[in-house]
Amino acid sequence: MTTETASPSTIDIGIGGMTCASCVMRVEKALKKVPGVDSATVNLATESARIEVHNPDMEARLRRAVRDAGYEPLAPSAAIDAVDASMWAGFGPVGIGLALCAPLVLPMVGDLFGRDWMLPALWQFLLATPVQFILGARFYKAGWHALLARTGNMDLLVALGTSAGWALSMWLWLTAPDHSAHGMPAMAPHLYFESSAVVVTLVLLGKWLEARTKRQTTAAIRALHSLRPDTAHLLGREGEVDVPVVEVLVGDKIVVKPGERFPVDGTLLEGRTQVDESMLTGEPLPVTKEVGAKLTGGSINGEGRVVLQVRAVGVDTVLSHIIRLVEDAQAAKAPIQRLVDQVSAVFVPVVLVIALITLLAWWLTGHSFEVALVHAVAVLVIACPCALGLATPAAIMAGTGVAAKFGILIKDAQALELAHTVNVVAFDKTGTLTVGQPRLTVLVPVGLAEDEALRLAASLQSGSEHPLAHAVVTAAKTKTMEVQAPTDVRAVPGRGTQGVVAGRTLLLGSLRWMEELGVDQAAVAARATQLQAEGATVSAMAERTESGVTLLALLAFADEPKPGAKEALAILQARGIQTVMISGDNRGAAEAMAKRLGLDAKDVLAEVLPGDKAAKVVELKAGLKVVAMVGDGVNDAPALAAADVGMAMANPNGGGTDVAMHAAGITLMRGDPLLVAGALDISRRTVAKIRQNLFWAFAYNAAGIPLAALGYLSPVVAGAAMALSSVSVMTNALLLKRWKPKV
Repeated sequence: MTTETASPSTIDIGIGGMTCASCVMRVEKALKKVPGVDSATVNLATESARIEVHNPDMEARLRRAVRDAGYEPLAPSAAIDAVDASMWAGFGPVGIGLALCAPLVLPMVGDLFGRDWMLPALWQFLLATPVQFILGARFYKAGWHALLARTGNMDLLVALGTSAGWALSMWLWLTAPDHSAHGMPAMAPHLYFESSAVVVTLVLLGKWLEARTKRQTTAAIRALHSLRPDTAHLLGREGEVDVPVVEVLVGDKIVVKPGERFPVDGTLLEGRTQVDESMLTGEPLPVTKEVGAKLTGGSINGEGRVVLQVRAVGVDTVLSHIIRLVEDAQAAKAPIQRLVDQVSAVFVPVVLVIALITLLAWWLTGHSFEVALVHAVAVLVIACPCALGLATPAAIMAGTGVAAKFGILIKDAQALELAHTVNVVAFDKTGTLTVGQPRLTVLVPVGLAEDEALRLAASLQSGSEHPLAHAVVTAAKTKTMEVQAPTDVRAVPGRGTQGVVAGRTLLLGSLRWMEELGVDQAAVAARATQLQAEGATVSAMAERTESGVTLLALLAFADEPKPGAKEALAILQARGIQTVMISGDNRGAAEAMAKRLGLDAKDVLAEVLPGDKAAKVVELKAGLKVVAMVGDGVNDAPALAAADVGMAMANPNGGGTDVAMHAAGITLMRGDPLLVAGALDISRRTVAKIRQNLFWAFAYNAAGIPLAALGYLSPVVAGAAMALSSVSVMTNALLLKRWKPKV
């Protein structure tokens, strides 16, 4: 699958056969060598690669590079789309290995009861050899490819270690004196067939358990994919016709019956219903939808049969965008992973050197070659680069997956890793901390009737998408006024709107703009001050004539804090995080709203023009502060990009949320301020899991290798420990799936 967004383009490729961090390094190195590749990131947990290229037609060449490196190129989502028949799928080879190893391990059990249940050497050979060379063939194949590439991986270590144990057993058996007719020596030497066979089986068991846990970490992506219906009820000239969703076009009319999922994004044309959007936004309660409401593909229709007009299909739907964001986050490599990559690059060669030193040290200090080789094998077997390779991506996948379930979309791993260090959160006021649907509460006409002032203001604002403009138009509609379409309308950024209505040049905007234009506001100055002190946003309308600009009316708007906004700010403050509100309102109105939200006046940045928000964020970052910016509109995008962590909050009215989402590292799918604390919390917990996993992976190798070299661990115990290390890392990451935001 190739996804072109801009130059460079992105190509995703699934990769089969990777087993550890060293494999990841080898594939990345092979891909980066292909001419035209800008960057390549390989993820062990998703078994996929994401490559940035300038030529989108390079996919065949990249797949060849993967194959030449000794791995199998697959479909991009092969690891996610693969459906297990049951929880025991893939257990066959493990089961066979366990069955063949059971008789070999039996003598160890017998020793506990003082019984000698040792099998004849020939039987040990017949049981161990199929495990070594048939079930363990995958290790030889992958190890051989690693050798050809002049690198090493886990498979090479396992193949070398177990082969050495098997070969030592063969040598001891065949060189033992006084063989009898049935192949059993008179004094049977201690053989190590069981060690090699058990190690191979334990590693296979560990890989099977690891694959099962990997499936659980990709559950979030699979759940999102499953929201897409395969068919849609197309409303055509001949009535309803069932067609594949891929054939639906923008502008088509689609029928959705009660209980069905909406197949695409659309606008409600007929009917009224309740829609369950929980899988997309995390909102547990159904949302009422009436004619004109926007519907999102993947959500569930309630009790009503409805007709919608398609407005987005395929990759342009909200669901596709969500899936892409989650896939991007899970494919990305966290900055902390760089340390792991550096260690992985030298891990296998260092282990091989340690094993050789162990062999020589034991042998040259008077011990038999047999003892020396067994300890060297233990070193090879216990060294585990798999846990290192899985530590970071497994935690990122689990964290981003569970966050998406609750409406928190994390776009990249860097945002995830930075968010837990945030100590300042700046909120845009309108639409983020407030409902964003202000009402026109007071209209003070100057020199004309109130209804005439409202009609002129509504006519001028009728083409604007600004929330205050909507408030004026709504107020006019409630009085069933006839609104006239304006001409020559021009928006003045950060100040207001001007245009021509019925031949009159009108201007409507902030009091500061009026001051800049030299408008005499003396007649309404006291009233404006009073309204601002009450927390209202005050605007003015004026007319431009040959004699100058004359004031026509004063307009006051009131907005309400969002439910949960005050609680959200209190939660952040209780964690020691400074909360700041950025507003374009005058200081009086901004501080009045801040007081209702529980904010101090010192944490209010008022009268900030849209273009100056980014500069204010940069100022907040002074003194080594880590700043998160939360906004919901087009004019918030520069500030979101300027912040250390940008959070785009979904706007129920659409608006500029899409632009904000592109600039932000985290998207909150519900306009709920409480999700900000949730995003910071899941970041903290995910980073904690990454650190725990890396600690245990490093500590395991740092402790296990010396213990094996000093002779305290047998190859069997080493093999079990190696298998356990990968599984424990994956299981620890899966604990994140229990997380829920405190809302």
